[in-house]
Amino acid sequence: MTEEFRYLRLEAWLLQGIKAHRWREGERLPSIRALCREHDVSKATVQHALQRLEAQGLVEARPKSGHFVSRQSSPVRQPVTRARIEAPRPVTVSDLLQDIMRRSAAFDLLPQHPPGDLPPGIVALNRSIGRSLRRQSGQDFQYYDEPAGSFELRSQLALHIARRGGQGEPEAICITSGCQHALFLALMACCDRGDVVAVESPGFYGVMQIIEQLGLRVVEVPASLETGMDIDALEDVLKRWKVRACVVSPAFATPGGALMPASAKQRLLALAEIHDLAVIEDDIYADTALGVVPDPLKALDRDGRVILCSSFSKSLSRDLRLGWISGGRWHARILHLKLITQLSSSRFVQRGVAEFIADGSFSAHLRRLRIELRTRRDRLIQLLHKWPGNIRVSQPQGGLAVWVELPEGENTLSLYALALQQGVVITPGPLFSASGQFKNCLRISFAHPWDKAREEALNRLSSLLASK
Repeated sequence: MTEEFRYLRLEAWLLQGIKAHRWREGERLPSIRALCREHDVSKATVQHALQRLEAQGLVEARPKSGHFVSRQSSPVRQPVTRARIEAPRPVTVSDLLQDIMRRSAAFDLLPQHPPGDLPPGIVALNRSIGRSLRRQSGQDFQYYDEPAGSFELRSQLALHIARRGGQGEPEAICITSGCQHALFLALMACCDRGDVVAVESPGFYGVMQIIEQLGLRVVEVPASLETGMDIDALEDVLKRWKVRACVVSPAFATPGGALMPASAKQRLLALAEIHDLAVIEDDIYADTALGVVPDPLKALDRDGRVILCSSFSKSLSRDLRLGWISGGRWHARILHLKLITQLSSSRFVQRGVAEFIADGSFSAHLRRLRIELRTRRDRLIQLLHKWPGNIRVSQPQGGLAVWVELPEGENTLSLYALALQQGVVITPGPLFSASGQFKNCLRISFAHPWDKAREEALNRLSSLLASK
């Protein structure tokens, strides 16, 4: 019996047991040692089977405790948000987004709340960057870095991507000024003015900004809050209109944390080949996985059609402004566009981050972050359960936010102004659509600790809804 067959058979046995309630929600599964003994398989085989179940959100690993059946049921129901498919259109981004960004409130209800202590990972990062700056010598300050970026950092990123099953080659990576810059370069490289771009709906408002600035048109493809872009709907869109590029976030897409299954990824790439489509992968949330970090879509790319974009802003520091792009068949053009739009990045910051990754500090930071994010997510969902009315809330296995669906008739654009009067900043649902859909929805982040002040801010929102 091959090792592949063994882990698949064990996975199927565990899955059947979960569905048959042999182990109920929240209950501990047999230990790895017990499973090895009972099924006569290696430890690696057991771990592989458990990781596959964890990636599906059926099992969760708890440090020093074992593996447990995930709690699938919740008093708060999952959203049923469904976008309309409309003809391609130009994009006009709401001024409301500028107001939210001006208040630094994209991921915090209380952006003016006094900051807490620096996390250990950020302290270690600052030390690494400080050491790099102190090591500069001679006339280093007189020279630009090469357009592709620091080879040391690209080498560490290549290893980081390769550990997830991706294509880990420093020469295939270009350093950018964050993921937004990477997405901008990707769309510039593969699209011309007037081209149509398919996006998830609800989807990332930052992509809408880029599409507007480049004079592109957008077609919104319905996306599930659990499994991401609806590939059947995408296929329908591709039959009706000539689409040049598709922007997707397979790993924990904002706003609801959707995780695209492997079968959907494979269908997406097959459609890209048939319709000569560039696929731009926004992979910025992958490292926030609360369980197994999923393989990137880029790992399945055999034709250079996937442009991988990411950064450290969601997993490490938003202030760092370091991202990366792996451009596939468009890589040479992306390097040229990087030279035009940014010229170069700070060599010393890049070297400091490379050292931070190389010495294991980044991995240690991610382990602490994921534990903290799980706690914050669970606390947020618990608090939202107390809200009035018939609400629905996503339950992501990664990312930094949940998607809240309020009863029909609620208008979160109106709620925005009322909340501001209470000192609270929300992110209304229409920002995640080019056509202003999802007025009864909003995104709420769990990027920050739920201290007393933030819990009171949620309560104020709840009171506003109850009084309407």
